[in-house]
Formats: sequence, C-alpha cells, structure tokens
Amino acid sequence: MITVLLADDQALIRRAVSELVSNEPGFTVVGEAADGREAIDLVRATRPDVVLMDIRMPVMDGLQATEAICGDAELASTKIIILTTFEEDEYVLRALRAGASGFLGKGTEADALMAAIRTVHDGDALLSPKATRALIDRYLAPADDAAPVPDASLSHLTDREREILLLVGSGLSNGDIAAQLVISVQTAKTHVNRMMTKLAAHDRAQLVIIAYESGMLVPGRH
Repeated sequence: MITVLLADDQALIRRAVSELVSNEPGFTVVGEAADGREAIDLVRATRPDVVLMDIRMPVMDGLQATEAICGDAELASTKIIILTTFEEDEYVLRALRAGASGFLGKGTEADALMAAIRTVHDGDALLSPKATRALIDRYLAPADDAAPVPDASLSHLTDREREILLLVGSGLSNGDIAAQLVISVQTAKTHVNRMMTKLAAHDRAQLVIIAYESGMLVPGRH
C-alpha cells in the first residue's frame, strides 16, 4: 500500500485529489494539510511514502516545509512531489535543491499523477530532463560566459562515478546509462545509490542539480 499525504491550502483541490488517490487500488491518503507547518506535523505523525506539496500556502509555504522534511534524517523515506503552475520556476528549482523528488503541473491528468506517485515511491526522480534543464539554464546560467568552478566535494568520487554523475545530470535513466557504458542496469543503479550517499543527495533529482552546480555541466552549454 502506497501512503500519500496532501498539502494544499485549497480545500477543493485537496478533496478532488484525495478522492482520486483513495479510489486507486493500492493507494491510501493518510492526511491532508492546509499549510506547510501542518504538513510537517502530519508527516512526522503518519510517515507517508509520498507528499504532494503545493508551493504557496499560509503560515509556512511548501518550500520551507520541503526543506524541513527532506532535512530530517528520520523522514528520509518520505518523498515529495511539488505541485506547481509552472509560473514559479525559481521556487521549483529551490525545492529540488532541498530534496524534492520532482514536480508536476496542477493541470496534470489523473493517470499521469498516479504514475508520478508510483515513480517516486519506487525511488526514481520525477524529472523531465527538458523541463529541468530549462529551469537550470534559466536560473543557474553563469554570468559573462564564465564557467563555474568545479566543486571539490566531488573529489572523493571514483572516475566511474563522475562519469555516471555526468550522465545522470544529462537526464539519462539507469537503463540508458547501462546501455551507453555497457554495464548492467543493477550496476548503474548501485553507482547512482553510492553517489547519493557520498554526496548526501536525497535522491536522483539532487544529483542533477549537483552535476550543474559542481561545474561538471554548464547551464546553457549542454
């Protein structure tokens, strides 16, 4: 059973999404929050698998709540999907940095929403490489064509791990990486998981951000 918590200040949206999720076999809604503070309290009380988190909410917004949840080691098993109107790109990027596993538009179809919850629950990042790169190109692009300085924190990665981080940052899945490097999918997954541990990355989404912010990939040039 996949447990889901909803955080949105609009009761109508919470009710609609709750009914959708609850009616899907293998899913259950364990709580509904109208603001970020309530979301944090409910996550600590119910330990849901996935949180659908709105950005703009009273008391505490979804970004602050995401940072608090993803920064709490005791809540490491809870994944967060940001719900956005795609008019708040810089906020989505901040949420990904904080540890959110991806983002969806509020106009997403029901089947796509359920598939997204399954994807995140299975441990994959809900990232459209095109959409994520557009965010990064817009908000991390270096000024005056100056490339960022490579991050020394990557120095403890092996050559193979650095190679795979570059591919993850380029938007490749474990299957794509395995095919390109002629290794098994399980080996690719093992390398990715090991990198997440070494880099203290909450999930694959943060590896994409790290690949750019470390200087391995330069926004606007890849």
